[in-house]
Amino acid sequence: MQMDSFDKLYVDQLRDMYNAEKQLTKALPKMAKAASNRELRAALEEHLEVTKRQVERLEEIFRGLGRPATGKTCKGMGGLIEEGQEILEEDFEPDVLDAGIIAAAQKVEHYEIASYGTLRTFAETKGDTKSARILQEILEEEKEADRRLTDIAESTINAEAETAGSETGDKEGEKRGSPRTGTRQTGAESERRREGDGPWL
Repeated sequence: MQMDSFDKLYVDQLRDMYNAEKQLTKALPKMAKAASNRELRAALEEHLEVTKRQVERLEEIFRGLGRPATGKTCKGMGGLIEEGQEILEEDFEPDVLDAGIIAAAQKVEHYEIASYGTLRTFAETKGDTKSARILQEILEEEKEADRRLTDIAESTINAEAETAGSETGDKEGEKRGSPRTGTRQTGAESERRREGDGPWL
């Protein structure tokens, strides 16, 4: 259906994100509970609190517009959350599951970054500087959440997940009498991990 005005498009997109954040407040606790890495769990729990405040700030924008703070079903967020749920239901080893949780969470963050960037630009176009400032603040929070997830993935989780997958393959290979393959660690690195020197072990 064709929108009859730019204002309607703007409000429609606001409502979409309001519902998206509401959906996320229900999904994040499940993701945090499933995470085995302490830093990842803390990041998800902290972002849950940030998300709750974002809902409140969107409600502030609706009040400024004289519109009810109601959402329309955000199918985009619904699909991303459904994909994340599928990952949680997989029979992955803990480190691999953590990597999957980050992948799902970053898809969400990128969706939100695109959406809030657009909404901020819409508000600026309308000359609504107060809403534009609020939306820019939310956008920066989403970018920071994405950066933090990247840091956690690159510093610990991806390497641990790769190692877990290699060790599984090694064990299967040993059962078949095959040579050990699939790992890039040196002997010293492997020994340190077995001794528990690696983070989160």
